This record gives sequence, C-alpha cells and structure tokens, in this order.
Amino acid sequence: MAEACCPASCGELIQGLINGSEKLISCPIDWYSTVEVKQGSAHQFDERPLMRQALKATLKHLQINELWHQKLSIRFNSTIPVAKGMASSTADIAATAVATARHYEQELSSQTLAQICTSLEPSDSTFLHQLSLFDHNRGEIHQQFEWVPDLDVLIFESPTQLNTADYHQMPRQQRLKQNEAQVTDAIRLFEQAIQTKDVTLFGQACILSAIASQHILAKQGFEQFQLLIEKFDLPGMVVAHSGTVVGLLCRPQQHDPDAIFTAIHHSVLQTHYPTRYMKKLIAGGVI
Repeated sequence: MAEACCPASCGELIQGLINGSEKLISCPIDWYSTVEVKQGSAHQFDERPLMRQALKATLKHLQINELWHQKLSIRFNSTIPVAKGMASSTADIAATAVATARHYEQELSSQTLAQICTSLEPSDSTFLHQLSLFDHNRGEIHQQFEWVPDLDVLIFESPTQLNTADYHQMPRQQRLKQNEAQVTDAIRLFEQAIQTKDVTLFGQACILSAIASQHILAKQGFEQFQLLIEKFDLPGMVVAHSGTVVGLLCRPQQHDPDAIFTAIHHSVLQTHYPTRYMKKLIAGGVI
C-alpha cells in the first residue's frame, strides 16, 4: 500500500499567452487530495474520473504491464470543490500517479509527472514543489521560483461549475492574443516581486492577470472585489482563469479575515459567492 497527497489551487496567480504559448502559475493552497493505491480489486465507486487512467499511465511509464491495474485498488479522500478552478482533477491525477509509483517503491521526476498529468488533460502546476511557470497543455516546466510570500488566501466559491475541458473548447484565442502584452507585464512584475521578495508587487502582478482574464471568463462582482482590495489595503486577488473561484490575498499579521468576510456577507457578493474558505498560500508539491 502507498499513499500520496497533492494540493489544490485557488485559481492561478498568472495565466495567459507568455512567450508564444499559453502558460500558468498556479496558486497552491494547503488543501489536499489524498490517494491510496494498494493490492485489491478495482471499485469504481472509490475513484474519481481520470484516477484509473493516471494509474495506467504510471504503470506504462514504469514498464509494468497495464493489465496489472485490474489488481490494484484506489481509494481517495478529498473535499476540494470540483469544476470550480481549484485544481481538484490535477490533485487527483498527480496523487494517484505518485501513489502508484510508490506502491512499486519508485519515484517520479517532476518532468515525468508533468507529462503523465498533461497526457490526460490540461493540468495545473500544483504537483511541483515550487511556484512554477508551466505550459499546462504540453507539460513543460519553463521557470521555477524559490520564494513564496507569507499570505493567506480568502477563497470565494461560486455555485457555477466549469469543467477544464469545456473551458479549453471555448473560442478564446483572439482574446488571449489581445491580453498578451498585459500578461507579459504581469509576469515581469511577478519575477521582480520574487527577486525582491516584495508582497505588494506580487499582488499587483496577480491583479493584472485577473483583470486580463475578465475579457475571457468574467467573474461576477469583480468590481466589488477590487473595492474590497482598496478598502482593506489587500495585496491583491487571484482568479480561476478557467474556472469560477476568486481569492483575495491577505497578510496574516495585518488583515482581519473575519472583517473581510463580514463585508462580503453584507454585499451583493454574498449572492454570487455563498461559500467561503481561508487557506494558506504554499509552494506546492506532492507529499
């Protein structure tokens, strides 16, 4: 028996056309999908979609006959919201792949795990152990960042669902191209924030990307979130560029989450985002 855990994401810190192809930097948070792989009969009711395919893909990489998947059972524990842009599927796939490899006393490199994940669907970069600029379609790791700011993420969940596959079928190439200059500015600002360990610049980079995303997949109440950022002097916000969730970035030593949640409760945002959480921004990585 072997186990692995992969974190969720509150949307993306940055996403868009960068150096000619669509890339992202996920926003990993301390909320995990835990997967167990062990000898036993397969039971579909214990699995989520793509877990079995991830197991098969890992067996193939390990040069183990894929038919052995029939002798392996998968069990999972995850409360990550599904189809909201919180990387629930990536967490399931990556955790299953790593647990499968561990079952055979082997490990997967970051690049191998990237290829397994993106062979099944466009994937987030949450399985990597650093904030990463990642081509979520090709599985290419372009840049990794050593610094992670000490920030909480106040997460606002919409009832609306949007599957990753459905988003990628949307006609959005023209908008992506129109946003390219703004997203390029965002990534440059992000790199500067990492180099100088500047939380303010970090938040500004995220806001730039979120604003660009409004032209492709608009979030309800976006202007009200911007007003809250000004009112509470927050570093910034993140959005699910291919989902419906929104997050506000907070400094734990400076901001009062309860006051922000109360302000939301007494605004129009309560209708659009009735479910809320608070999690920690983390570097990411399967554990």
